[in-house]
Amino acid sequence: MTTITLKGNAIETIGELPTIGGKVPDFTLAATDLSDRSLADFTGKRIIFNIFPSLDTPVCAASVRKFNSEASALDNTAVLCISADLPFAHNRFCEAEGLDKVTALSTFRSPRFGEDYGVKITTGPLAGLLSRAVVVTDAEGVVKYTEQVPEIAQDPDFDAALAVLK
Repeated sequence: MTTITLKGNAIETIGELPTIGGKVPDFTLAATDLSDRSLADFTGKRIIFNIFPSLDTPVCAASVRKFNSEASALDNTAVLCISADLPFAHNRFCEAEGLDKVTALSTFRSPRFGEDYGVKITTGPLAGLLSRAVVVTDAEGVVKYTEQVPEIAQDPDFDAALAVLK
């Protein structure tokens, strides 16, 4: 369990982020076309997991935009933007914003993702959604960087996450 805050009020997540030096857990998440995507779909690529509560918040939307413009320019790197938003919302947001360099994925059929990655919020008004976190892996799926953002309304450290891949 990890304690973070939402506008200064303590809330908790179910566990811990994947361990640096370890492998990320497999997953099956829904893409914007409702197809299933898994870790195997990104074999051989470095991955940035941009995990957040909902596209319907300014900070979450800004993180998707930022990773679309910055991280997507890196060679052999996939940017996965993951939330509990429905695939339709992910698709609508990405189309409206012209975001075509990220892969938007939904946990709506896969609640295990939040548990396996330690990001499922278990208390407070956002219980059941995902916390704001970043996990970066190398091309072999080994975790090189993690950040559990301590205050949900705060941006992740984009520079630190991207520096691991440069």
